[in-house]
Amino acid sequence: MRLVLFGVVGAVLFGTANSSSRGDEVLTLRARSQAAAGEDGEGAKTYKIVEKKLAWDPNKTAVIICDMWDDHWCKGAAARVVELAPAMNDVVKKARDRGMFIIHAPSTCVDFYKDTPQRRRAIEAKFVKPPVALSTKERWGTCWCWPDDSREGDLPIDDSDMGCDCQEKCKIHDPWKRQIATIEIADADAITDNGQETYNLLAERKIDNVVMMGVHLNMCVLGRPFGIRQLTKLDKNVVLVRDMTDTMYNSQMRPKVDHFTGTDLVVGHVERYWCPSISSVDLVGGKAFRFKEDARK
Repeated sequence: MRLVLFGVVGAVLFGTANSSSRGDEVLTLRARSQAAAGEDGEGAKTYKIVEKKLAWDPNKTAVIICDMWDDHWCKGAAARVVELAPAMNDVVKKARDRGMFIIHAPSTCVDFYKDTPQRRRAIEAKFVKPPVALSTKERWGTCWCWPDDSREGDLPIDDSDMGCDCQEKCKIHDPWKRQIATIEIADADAITDNGQETYNLLAERKIDNVVMMGVHLNMCVLGRPFGIRQLTKLDKNVVLVRDMTDTMYNSQMRPKVDHFTGTDLVVGHVERYWCPSISSVDLVGGKAFRFKEDARK
């Protein structure tokens, strides 16, 4: 069954303004979601775009950077990370300057940072028991969060081939060793790829607001133990930065759209079933990021 999307934009004030390190400064975020709007004349589901204004205290907000590795088995994916990283670093620096807590999450690579204070900060954060729904699962802090049929529909793209969009398909292997060096790690940041450690860090700082960015949206950003599915189930207020992400999607697979339209479709999936999205412009000003190969008007 095909999906039809139409726009209805509203503005609703959410939350209250809290003080930050800069007096009464708040983050004012235009959070975009998609709400079910019935069906069209052919039985296709329709959705409306709903925008809410969120007012968050920067000192009670964390930014999690997911899997921005130094390399990738897919050459196209690796090149897009290299292109995205300078813009993301600028966003992260400005977010840090505004008082947000930065968590670097390069999965399977945290041992590279084992002797750093940022890694020790995550390891040594006081244990806080998670909600019962998660604590009953063994090793929930390292488990993958698979699609939840009780909550979300099928992904709008077919990534069953692992999503390499290169003309000559790349061989799958694990070349990553660390987070890409373009993204700076400051003294006050933390490094972890563990869900329990992430939860401990947030609880220690009484943080309920989380900004997610990084790659790849249809896989790691949604499914890691510190990712969108897990954090949402932990009752955190999560937003995705939609211009600070990418997907593993081969444009020759369903629905056979260009790579960047495929990413937008997954953003829409997140907006329908998991959490709102924002633009980096809302977070720190400036201009939204756009990949150079994105030729859409």
